[in-house]
Amino acid sequence: MARNEPRRRQIADAGLAVLAREGSRGLTHRAVDAEAEVPAGTTSNYFRSREALIEGLVDRIGERLAPTPEDLERRAEITPSRELFADYIRDIVRRLTADRDVTLALFELRLESARRPELAAVLGAWQRAGFDADVAFNTRAGLPGGRREIALFHYAIDGLLLDLLTTPIDPETSTDDVIDDLVAGLLP
Repeated sequence: MARNEPRRRQIADAGLAVLAREGSRGLTHRAVDAEAEVPAGTTSNYFRSREALIEGLVDRIGERLAPTPEDLERRAEITPSRELFADYIRDIVRRLTADRDVTLALFELRLESARRPELAAVLGAWQRAGFDADVAFNTRAGLPGGRREIALFHYAIDGLLLDLLTTPIDPETSTDDVIDDLVAGLLP
């Protein structure tokens, strides 16, 4: 397996674009080679199998959606409150909607995981690790809400994102207003 990390990220990003545009059936090594504009066979040098490619895409999704250390540091200086929690949620939704291909690719992988147990195992482990990290972060930051509330926010944000990125039921409603209502309704 090749270890040129910038090239590996380039190929993974191309894979995410293919997955977002074509769906999981369109995700092939050849399609990723074409999207990345690399010689035929390059993707398979970095990701030997479809499973390895998907694992690489899951890792890249995490990298691309992660908040910056500077952003986390800036917010760490603010007194914990419901408003700060809402600000974190708004930032998550902003990152997920700004990087549309990544979020659509993630939804594609989640749908495919319903049919492929091996993908469900990889994606499920990644999701649970992210969820546990969210709960730990919330606790360390002294923000309101515990494991149950964080789970409820995950469920709500997934639905909100699906709505925003597909066919919105109420396109006139402000996303910030939705988040404020969620925080008011879900936090003790």
